Amino acid sequence: MITWSDLYQVLTSVVPLYVAMILAYGSVKWWKIFSPDQCSGINRFVALFAVPLLSFHFISTNDPYTMNFRFIAADTLQKVVVLSILAIWSRVGARGSLEWYITLFSLSTLPNTLVMGIPLLKGMYGEFSGSLMVQIVVLQCIIWYTLLLFLFEYRGAKLLIVEQFPDTAGSIVSFKIDSDIISLDGKEPLQTEAQVGEDGKLHVTVRKSTSSRSEIFSRRSHGLNSAVSITPRPSNLTNAEIYSLQSSRNPTPRGSSFNYTDFYSMVNGRNMNNVSPRQSNFGSSGFDEESGVGGCAKDSRSNAYPAPTNAGIFSPVAAAGAKRAANGADGNKDLHMFVWSSSASPVSQGGIHVYKGDLEHDHVGVSAAQATDVHTKEYEVYDEDEFTFRNKTVDHLEGPTLSKLGSSSTAELHPKSDQHGRSSASMPPGNVMTRLILIMVWRKLIRNPNTYSSLIGLAWSLVSYRWAVQMPVIVAHSISILSDAGLGMAMFSLGLFMALQPRIIACGNTVASFAMAIRFLVGPAVMAAASAVVGLRGVLLHVAIVQAALPQGIVPFVFAKEYNVHPDILSTGVIFGMLIALPITLVYYILLGL
Repeated sequence: MITWSDLYQVLTSVVPLYVAMILAYGSVKWWKIFSPDQCSGINRFVALFAVPLLSFHFISTNDPYTMNFRFIAADTLQKVVVLSILAIWSRVGARGSLEWYITLFSLSTLPNTLVMGIPLLKGMYGEFSGSLMVQIVVLQCIIWYTLLLFLFEYRGAKLLIVEQFPDTAGSIVSFKIDSDIISLDGKEPLQTEAQVGEDGKLHVTVRKSTSSRSEIFSRRSHGLNSAVSITPRPSNLTNAEIYSLQSSRNPTPRGSSFNYTDFYSMVNGRNMNNVSPRQSNFGSSGFDEESGVGGCAKDSRSNAYPAPTNAGIFSPVAAAGAKRAANGADGNKDLHMFVWSSSASPVSQGGIHVYKGDLEHDHVGVSAAQATDVHTKEYEVYDEDEFTFRNKTVDHLEGPTLSKLGSSSTAELHPKSDQHGRSSASMPPGNVMTRLILIMVWRKLIRNPNTYSSLIGLAWSLVSYRWAVQMPVIVAHSISILSDAGLGMAMFSLGLFMALQPRIIACGNTVASFAMAIRFLVGPAVMAAASAVVGLRGVLLHVAIVQAALPQGIVPFVFAKEYNVHPDILSTGVIFGMLIALPITLVYYILLGL
């Protein structure tokens, strides 16, 4: 039976966390102590130091040889059951999609165990429950967050392939990814080049299009009128030239402009010289924006643009992002929460964005007259809008399409279907896709400090508890100073995030109610069933159910924001879920204690 003393002990453990969150909220919303730039710096400190060291502290001080494997089995079974049910639904359901598969998995199975779960469960059930929560944290960091990242990168790879190789994806046998590409999240424009090997198969190279843009864009200090000529780069395709850039003012994803007629001719062994070259998209009337051929050098012997014979011109990958102002400039800049990208500055465009600030952002742009006057200049200039969809409305798309379903900020992948409603878009072989995705996941993980903190903490715990090795006092105290602040700083960071959001319920009341039902009802229900299957009883069963009813985890939201997959829903899950989590978990605690 739960007594008032038990409830007071729980409140004593949890209320200080909410105090830190409320102070941060008031510091921005009411007292205007912190600017958006300062909030970004605080959150970067939390992401790079406080939370990783907090994770290392908990994992390294937990005895891995006394892990409760039945409890871990229940947690694992819950996630496997949810993944299986969602896989079936995504295939046969009318609204099933990979995006909702990822989002519903995050909502139902990935709670905020590290920041909220450990202190809350310790206050409810004692120190042993804290050890159980650490075990869940280890599995989340090493297994489940990696799986989530795999799913996001798989989605990014499908978008890349379906957009640029709608008809020849099945012929791709290899991908070469430049080392400076960290993710397929679509935040940076990517350029693909395809070469036909001796086996008649496609070998694709993916690189950033910043090199292409540097050929076209002058530096801002040089102004808009400084022209840079572009020369086509030869490929090993016979009589072919591959140009660096393709763009369009129309937010319609385009299939690759690779000359499929020539490709099939080569595959079938026909003479390439018998294939007529593709005509230039430049005509006397001007620039064909739908075809989007940019940067073709003018022939000095005539006043015309040469036709790029057999040209394979691939558009950059685009993804929805921050809303653009009417004048073409960014109306807002985003700040960061739990950012680990080493290449992202606190208010850069390339990191994992969370906060909305009021910082103006200037960028290179051109007028419509400049963009269409192909007779007076030898190159085309495009601003950043040409490389992203940036939440523009997609009215009609042919072939592989991006449509807006559920979340207004989410691009969902829907390939062209045949008369039976089945997807008709082919994909590369499974081993090719797997290798591509694993490369991208590895590159993301090695730049995530939480990966190192979890693995090093687990390795140290295995060594220290096996051979009774003590950490040097100097090292232990250095870590404890920051890890002790990690919990409070994480909640403070969350309060800053809440204060800088325009709305606490970003996805609308109906979707928010659905998300909260998944988070606080479906998740615990599936956990209860999984616990019963593996034989959990008594206090262990109570701990399993209550931890499943914790608020939404922050890392899944960071991924959702980075890859633009229902970030408004996950944002609501984090903010609103944190506000209502305490009364809901107390209700579970009281009911289970009856």
